[in-house]
Amino acid sequence: MILRVINHKFHYEMENLCRVFYPYESIRVVRDSDEGEDALTVVTALEEKENEFRISVNVKINTFNKESEEICEQLEDCERRMAVLLFEILRTATGYTPQWGILTGVRPSKLMNTLISENGTDNAVAYFNDKLLVSPRKTELALSVANAESKIMKMSDEKSFSLYVSIPFCPTRCNYCSFVSHSIAQAKKLLPEYVDKLCEEIRQTAAIANELGLRLESVYWGGGTPTTLSAEQLERICKEIRNGFDFSELREYTIEAGRADTVTADKLDAMKAAGVGRISINPQTFNDSVLEAIGRRHTVADVKRVYAMAREKGFDNINMDLIAGLTSDTFESFCNSVDTAVELNPENITLHTLALKRSSTIVTGGVDVESGETANKMLEYAQNKFYSAGYIPYYMYRQSRSLGNLENVGWCKPGYECLYNVFMMEECHTVLAVGAGAVTKLKEPYGRSIERIFNFKYPYEYISRFETITERKKYIKEFYGKLV
Repeated sequence: MILRVINHKFHYEMENLCRVFYPYESIRVVRDSDEGEDALTVVTALEEKENEFRISVNVKINTFNKESEEICEQLEDCERRMAVLLFEILRTATGYTPQWGILTGVRPSKLMNTLISENGTDNAVAYFNDKLLVSPRKTELALSVANAESKIMKMSDEKSFSLYVSIPFCPTRCNYCSFVSHSIAQAKKLLPEYVDKLCEEIRQTAAIANELGLRLESVYWGGGTPTTLSAEQLERICKEIRNGFDFSELREYTIEAGRADTVTADKLDAMKAAGVGRISINPQTFNDSVLEAIGRRHTVADVKRVYAMAREKGFDNINMDLIAGLTSDTFESFCNSVDTAVELNPENITLHTLALKRSSTIVTGGVDVESGETANKMLEYAQNKFYSAGYIPYYMYRQSRSLGNLENVGWCKPGYECLYNVFMMEECHTVLAVGAGAVTKLKEPYGRSIERIFNFKYPYEYISRFETITERKKYIKEFYGKLV
């Protein structure tokens, strides 16, 4: 597909909207030029005439050819109205109506909360429906999540922060994954030195947090799969965190146990002894053939066994992840996965929509995936099931290139909201992050400004250039010093 951009700066939004309708197409953006032609060509243009602006969109798809234009009086409204024109033409051309309308942003609920604070709930809902063309069902979901998130965000103040611990290792790489994670078969030799450096970074970060008088609200280990580590390595890192940071006001401690083939009794014991209160045991699907198709080595029986073992060990706050649109999954088998998860009755169920990441094997290998319409049907079934089982939606985000531009939603039993998920997604306080690929986000307490400190992505680079990370972390004190 060629996207021609003439005399405007809205290329990012127009490209994202084209991708909603054509997720498998490579899109080439051509600026202010008539050069280039393709079977799929979209031309977007802005022309200023006296005190008004003419916006136009022309779409050519094989024999389909349609153009539409409008006059805008305000430049700041041109991008949205151009997106509406493009949306309407592409909807006509494809016969497909995306449920989120022209809204392609990562955080719909954050936008909803902003609109509510500025204009009130009724006007915010009307803006979603009328101006962004979001369906009533998705608008209702965004409002529900926004209300739940708002209560959690109020827990933060200028001294609040969360700690993120990155463990970028997995037993194998799933076919949909594009995270910087490394299979143990390839990276096992790096683990001892990686843990050494990680513990050192934890000590350095804790010293800074303590010196600044920051208050730790939540701890979250992600990856990768943190339980790829041995029980001894888990215990060592847990002790380093406990010894370094003040836990006196800690609200939540989560470790993603993730894949059932990495969870053992001694690892659960190590986490429990360290005060971990929330874990994830993520089946993604309760269909063995789908597990095999996506590259997982565990079975449905393994997931159920590990889940039961975690309950026996006393874990009373467990999350399970499911994904809509996985390779070879059908609507019927997905519904069975939802039903099975609900029967197991975890406190949290996070429902993801498959995202078509460029570097994942599901994209590079050309594996067939479910359409956006089928994925939305899956989400609708799950939403109805979760509501009827007493779950509520409490946080939401979207990923680039997700099927149908659809969402990921955290569902929970009331009182079991994952605080870190909201703190991180809504960016309401600082997140100090350690480990390879981790990104520290320094939040201005009474504003929207966020500054980032990036760690090196790859474990070998994290290890070999650790001194640079140490130097970068010194900026945390400089950032807070400017706020005094």
